[in-house]
Amino acid sequence: MIKHLDHLVLTTRDLKACMDFYTRVLNMELIMFGEKRVAFLFGQQKINVHEYGKEIEPKAHLPVPGSLDICLISCWSTEQIKQHFETSQVEILEGPVTRTGARGPITSFYLRDPDLNLIEISHYQSSHKTGG
Repeated sequence: MIKHLDHLVLTTRDLKACMDFYTRVLNMELIMFGEKRVAFLFGQQKINVHEYGKEIEPKAHLPVPGSLDICLISCWSTEQIKQHFETSQVEILEGPVTRTGARGPITSFYLRDPDLNLIEISHYQSSHKTGG
């Protein structure tokens, strides 16, 4: 029944810092839509942003900054990912480490965004199926 993820919603306390992290560090495209809405586009998905205390209805039951734990797959090699984070002066909490992704073994790096959400950036270790 479910084909793929279209978007998810991230709640932030600091819109400016959030926008900087997701565009500069994660290379996502900033898009504006609706009435001053912000989202980050990557691949065929996006992350919509809600400011804490100004969430759009309907919303999650308890939307709070720092509660997101997400794994994002990169087309970059493990070395390119590591070098980019070092150049961007982003603290790598852990990695590179081997984990299991939806389609097989992945090499992952863990970091935190400005709201302390846990962001896992991974690269598949070998060719895999990406469809769904």
